[in-house]
Amino acid sequence: MFSPLELTLLLLGSAVLGVVAFRMLHLPPMLGYLAVGILIGPHALGLAEESPATHALAEFGVVFLMFSIGLEFSLPKLMAMRSIVFGLGMAQVGLTIVSAMAFGWLVSMVLPAYLQISWQAAFALGGALAMSSTAIVSKMLTERLELESDHGRKIIGILLFQDLAVVPLLILIPSLAQNPENLAATLGWASLKAVIVLVLLLFIGQKLMRGWFTIVVKRRSQELFMLNLLLVTLGAAWITERAGLSMALGAFVAGMLISETEYRHQVEEDIKPFRDVLLGLFFITVGMLLNFRVVMQNWWLVLILLAGPVLLKFALIAGLAKLFGSSDGTAMRTGLGLAQAGEFGFVLLNVAGGVQLMDSALIQVVLASMVLSMLAAPFLIEQSDRLVLKFSSNEWMMQSLNLTKIAARSMATQQHVIVAGFGRSGQSLATLLTEEKIDYHALDLDPERVQEAQAAGANVSYGDAARRESLVAAGVTRAAALVITYASTPSALRVLHLVQELAPNLPVIVRSHDDTDLDRLKAAGAAEVVPELMEGSLMLASHALVMLGVPLRRVVHRVQVAREERYASLRGYFHGASDSSEEADLVRLHSVALAENASCVGKALCDVQMQETGAEVASIRRGKLPLDVTPDTVLEAGDVVVLRGGAEEVARAETQLLI
Repeated sequence: MFSPLELTLLLLGSAVLGVVAFRMLHLPPMLGYLAVGILIGPHALGLAEESPATHALAEFGVVFLMFSIGLEFSLPKLMAMRSIVFGLGMAQVGLTIVSAMAFGWLVSMVLPAYLQISWQAAFALGGALAMSSTAIVSKMLTERLELESDHGRKIIGILLFQDLAVVPLLILIPSLAQNPENLAATLGWASLKAVIVLVLLLFIGQKLMRGWFTIVVKRRSQELFMLNLLLVTLGAAWITERAGLSMALGAFVAGMLISETEYRHQVEEDIKPFRDVLLGLFFITVGMLLNFRVVMQNWWLVLILLAGPVLLKFALIAGLAKLFGSSDGTAMRTGLGLAQAGEFGFVLLNVAGGVQLMDSALIQVVLASMVLSMLAAPFLIEQSDRLVLKFSSNEWMMQSLNLTKIAARSMATQQHVIVAGFGRSGQSLATLLTEEKIDYHALDLDPERVQEAQAAGANVSYGDAARRESLVAAGVTRAAALVITYASTPSALRVLHLVQELAPNLPVIVRSHDDTDLDRLKAAGAAEVVPELMEGSLMLASHALVMLGVPLRRVVHRVQVAREERYASLRGYFHGASDSSEEADLVRLHSVALAENASCVGKALCDVQMQETGAEVASIRRGKLPLDVTPDTVLEAGDVVVLRGGAEEVARAETQLLI
């Protein structure tokens, strides 16, 4: 037996190795925790045994998870999505539980006696299988920029109801394990206690919470704030536990109360390390429950419980989404996104096992099937577009109609700017382009935003810039530039890959969160990358220097030098007679108009030998239109060549062009 310290070190070391391995495979860390638990558990290597200490750590993990869910609980958000949450979400959870109970009744006639289940166990099993993985699905939707899509909104709405449904299920499942003759009285007493505790916490706690947090915050102690946060979370959990309810319920209510205060975001950041570590230990203990010997003896049942619930949830959710007015493609994507098991499924399964509501052998096979379904979830979501196009008869028609609308709006434009993303940054850019009388065409995946912007006269269409068809319909081969206004490196890389195939000379400007991916984006073909954190820090530094009395010219010089290393096309500016000697040393831009007798007229840039001068051609304008600068560009009389370089380099380049 390990000492408590040795057991803790074993769990932490195994968790680190597991998460690193699964991160390298681009899989969710939660699956790494489960795999580690299976490996070191009593049914595999036997390094760690189940003990009261591990169960206590696991229970605290669930407490902090429910606290975080409570922090995210927002009545305005809930009301805005009420038709999806309480319509689609409630129907999905309810029908999944009913289907599981019906399935349990049917199969109990053919299964061995030790695998037959009561209706109470079938109810608990249905509740566990009704859950989907918030962690996996939200991460995948964020990476694919689909949170604001039709199916993304429906998926998030259903996930929100699933999270809320855990609260009554945590009350009901332990009550179902009581004497069947006293079931009605047990449920009634549990419900009454829940109502009393919730009323006390919500009404009295709401009044106390804001005032108490204000007192604590005024002490200006981070340590005191953290201690108070742990006291509130664990105190609320203790109150509900003493009332005969779950600790997770009290933590959820505590999070809900704090979500209504102005300290919500600070609390969320402070509690995150505790939640993530303890939740990881919870998933390790779940993995430790899995007995491969029992699973292999009942491998056929594992496959049934893997394929059955996944197919059932897919068909059920897709059918309900269709019933609620979604298109075939949206309904199928919603079903594929939620077909897997979820984190709270393990929580409910753990509760059911703890009150001996389900046989341990059945828990083993259900646990194995849930883990396998979560392993398959990222691949199902990744391939959802292909699956929908293959099996949905009208999806091609819907996409073709959408692409036709995009093409119709962009057909008359030439040398326009394609704006990928029409959020705040995209709209600001569109406003400036309009003021400069430059045509643009924006693509966005938020249907409400697109509809409102179109009504206001904006040239925006519903479409994904990371899809080849959308870029072609938006006129990528006729465009003068493309600007990616959202900060998502994976999506930006997909867009850049498509642009390199369709219009390799099209300049693409990319927004990024910071400069960590700058080199990758530049290597992928981005003309410029604008890291928002770097720009923010430069502006912050420049204002601070001015406030400290540093001369404005020196501040501008320092900001310019800082940008030179990152922004190639922003390097240099057109100099004038009033420039100081300090500014004269900077990279400059210089325009050279080519007369008919200029030596370079009729020659390609590669033949002019500009590289020898040390300057570069920043741009070429012919009439009112800019040209794509390539080594094969042939210069003509009347062209204006913009040179970039130092004063001497620009002078040599001008001589090379004209004489």
